[in-house]
Amino acid sequence: MGFASAVPPALVAAWLLSLLPRVSEGRPVLWAVDWAPTLGVSLAFRIDGLALLFGLLVSGIGVVIMLYAGSYLKGHVHLGRFFLYMTAFMFSMLGLVLADDAVALFVFWELTTVTSFLLIGFTHTDPKSRRNALQALLLTGGGGLALLAGLLLMGLESGTLRLSAMDPVLIQGSALLPGIIVLVLLGCFTKSAQFPFHFWLPNAMSAPTPVSAYLHSATMVKAGIYLLARLSPTLGGDPLWVWSLTVAGALTAVIGAAWALRQTDLKQMLAWTTVMALGALTLLLAGSAPISLAAAMTFLVVHALYKATLFMVVGILDHEAGTRERDKLAGLARAMPLTAAAAVLAAFSMGGFPPFLGFIGKELKYEGALALVAAPGVAAFGLVLASAGMVAVAGMIAIDPFFGRQRKSVSARPHDPPKSMLAGPLLLAGLGLAFGLAPGVISGPLVQPAVTSVLGGPATVKLALWHGINLPLVLSIATFTLGVLFYIFRTPVVAGLNAFVGRLPMTGERAYDGWLAGLKALAAWQTRILQGGHLRVYMATTLGAVVALTLFTLFWADALALPAAGSPSLSILGVTVAVTAAAGAAIVVTTRSRLAAIGALGIVGTAVAVLFLMHGAVDVATTQFLVETLVVVLLAAALVRLPRLTQTPRRNRRARLRDGILSVGAGLTVTLVMLAVLAEPFDRRVTDFFEAAAWPEAFGRNIVNVILVDFRALDTFGEIAVVAVAGMGAYALLKGGMAVPKQPIESLILRTATRGLAALLAVFAVFMLLRGHNDPGGGFIAGLIAATGFTLLALAHGVGLARQALGGAPRIVALSGLGIALLSGLAGALAGGAPFEGLWLFLGGDPAAGDKGIPLSTVLVFDIGVFLVVVGSVLAIVFGLEEEA
Repeated sequence: MGFASAVPPALVAAWLLSLLPRVSEGRPVLWAVDWAPTLGVSLAFRIDGLALLFGLLVSGIGVVIMLYAGSYLKGHVHLGRFFLYMTAFMFSMLGLVLADDAVALFVFWELTTVTSFLLIGFTHTDPKSRRNALQALLLTGGGGLALLAGLLLMGLESGTLRLSAMDPVLIQGSALLPGIIVLVLLGCFTKSAQFPFHFWLPNAMSAPTPVSAYLHSATMVKAGIYLLARLSPTLGGDPLWVWSLTVAGALTAVIGAAWALRQTDLKQMLAWTTVMALGALTLLLAGSAPISLAAAMTFLVVHALYKATLFMVVGILDHEAGTRERDKLAGLARAMPLTAAAAVLAAFSMGGFPPFLGFIGKELKYEGALALVAAPGVAAFGLVLASAGMVAVAGMIAIDPFFGRQRKSVSARPHDPPKSMLAGPLLLAGLGLAFGLAPGVISGPLVQPAVTSVLGGPATVKLALWHGINLPLVLSIATFTLGVLFYIFRTPVVAGLNAFVGRLPMTGERAYDGWLAGLKALAAWQTRILQGGHLRVYMATTLGAVVALTLFTLFWADALALPAAGSPSLSILGVTVAVTAAAGAAIVVTTRSRLAAIGALGIVGTAVAVLFLMHGAVDVATTQFLVETLVVVLLAAALVRLPRLTQTPRRNRRARLRDGILSVGAGLTVTLVMLAVLAEPFDRRVTDFFEAAAWPEAFGRNIVNVILVDFRALDTFGEIAVVAVAGMGAYALLKGGMAVPKQPIESLILRTATRGLAALLAVFAVFMLLRGHNDPGGGFIAGLIAATGFTLLALAHGVGLARQALGGAPRIVALSGLGIALLSGLAGALAGGAPFEGLWLFLGGDPAAGDKGIPLSTVLVFDIGVFLVVVGSVLAIVFGLEEEA
């Protein structure tokens, strides 16, 4: 499976390599397709020097990791799932580094967050893995939200979401620049584990070793570094940007090196060296000089090669020697010579020894640090300390496990792993040496185009092992000397570091745990108040929040619009309707009879329907009438079995006053919102479009129905799907267990009248269904009419007769309707059009006379599906009410 999974990244790497000549000449590769054109969002990709460098690292090292993982996890019960997650992770990272649209970049950014969460928590039975995966998700996900806000503000200020088209002058001159920088840096710093968010990355080591090798060398944690480099031409140079990157990078590098020395687990040790490397890269990206950016791009390659190698070596030690604890490993070079060779080569590059590429990278790091604008001396000193720690760590990884006398804690017969596990480490370690001996292989084709992209202008990059005797060389010698001393005296050094850490009042890990505990306590307190088990509290809280937020918005935005003095007066009918609605509402809140309250509530709904009718909304009014009728019947059936309101204790005055204030506030809010809406001039563009297109394009004169079943049928399908789910969910809640029909209502008049009335309603429903495309009606109205007839049958004669008349279970009817609507909607797509686009067939007619004949359409089939969903969903509720466990 490892070989098969390595094919896609290999093909991507080969394709990217074929683009090297073009990109090196300064001709980026562009590809874009509209995504949300009205919002200016497109799925756009752009391959320039920076994207090409990161893309080759992601795909090239991905090939090696896939091959390695195939052997490392051979026989694992969830091997297929692992490769699925890894492939998704890989292509999410590729999409991120190639994206040229800010929204598309954010989508891929979050995909890397989600897929890394799945990989870090891959051993889901281990509580520690789940905890560390959640920590990574919360920190990087929260940073991602900040990044989204920053990117959108950049798009707002520059007038485009295309990263390559953003004007630095516009953004640098914006008053929002400080906020943009803070938001972007929050996203980048959390992703790339910069201080104070550095602690999550070593915890991610609970992932399998192939994941750690890939995540640390070429993917997840490099995403923040990539974005810092990508946005450097736009945001770079601002003092806030420069000092933030300098201070955070220097602190992260020193902390990472110091914490690496303290570890006994080789995997944890490598994780902290990644923190150091990320800090160094961030520090270098604070500069705008070509040498600083060249140092960052070169060190990026250096780190990817040696870090992937060393993680795989540690995995081999754990796999073949049975442990990765440094204190338990020694003398393995004789039994594992090839593994030792890979470890020594990679460790020498990490330590910055000549003639490895790591030596060139270290020299450039010092030269780039000295060229920084902000505190170059302090930055160079911090890098010397951090790099000296890397020299000591290199000794601990390359010397301690492989030389000296073999210890008893090691597996009885350690040996080199299979070729598929060993090929990757040897290849990458060998490349670190080869590129050091021939740095021109990567300087021109890879590093220079990347520097040009970050710099935003031309740059010349030449890598060489020897630059003469200069200050960077002196700093290198000091680094070697100090690093060797750290290694020789590692026991007292580690003891001193542990003592220092033990006296720290706060660490990032403890701060995160405290924050998470506080968040959980707040959630528990909020839940106790808002979700105490009382429906009245839920409703009051929700309604109160809506009222408060809406009123605040109206006042804050100065959107209040009271009627002008010369506004048209109300008609007599309008006043009558308003008074009727008010009277019905007064009865609802004062009566002690449930049936009277239900009837009065129906009066309010009917008054609203009359209001719709007064303004020409016949379909909406008809729907409102039917809904009110059906609701009254359903409530009567449900509440008639409850005790009388006179038997329940009367609420105290304080509770009634509170509810009254809330009700008045809700009514006032709705009134003010309506006045504000009506004060705005009416935009007829949408209305004019549907009036003009309803008959020529959809052959219908009832614009409401045409919109529902043709122009916006996809929306309607989503709505009826919700109706079907609600109906089935209500039935499941109401029946409670094995359903037994309740006794029907004992009324001779009702039982006699309902049979004929139900049949009449069924015929009327079919009539309203068929006429709906040209006159008031349609599937929803017809479904309500038919459901009312079946409901009357169920109340008067019992569920058995209603079920027999229906011809099946309501849930089957609703699901059948949903399926019919879906099939009719897919017919348009299968015929070459858009999904849910209507197909028409005309029978008979005289084309010469302009008569098209009798129209047949998938639109009618879709409306039949709506009809069945409404009937089935309503009757599911009715049958649930009329059946008891």
